[in-house]
Amino acid sequence: QVQLVESGGGLVQAGGSLRLSCAASGSIFSINVMGWYRQAPGKQRELVAHITSGGSTNYADSLKGRFTISSDNAKTAVYLQMNSLKPEDTAVYYCNAAIRAYSDYGIHDYWGQGTQVTVSS
Repeated sequence: QVQLVESGGGLVQAGGSLRLSCAASGSIFSINVMGWYRQAPGKQRELVAHITSGGSTNYADSLKGRFTISSDNAKTAVYLQMNSLKPEDTAVYYCNAAIRAYSDYGIHDYWGQGTQVTVSS
């Protein structure tokens, strides 16, 4: 069984910073991509950023320069450094990973439980 566990959300004032973490665990054969999505109230879930096993990154255009995604050496954890936060960054942030488990022949999307980020003005 594969799990993604997030941490690091919370309440911060506008202009502040937060760092989100997500660790993958379980019977994992390989991880192709790990990333972060967010969903604000009344809005669709949107991509924030992702990073491939090779280290390539991709960001939502509106977040470039403020958010930085990184992973650990084992490529089983992903981090999101969020700087210069704005009230419009308020959302539930979800970790996502494309994983092949030992018990599976295919690659499937896995999601974390979500962590709330609230930016006050």
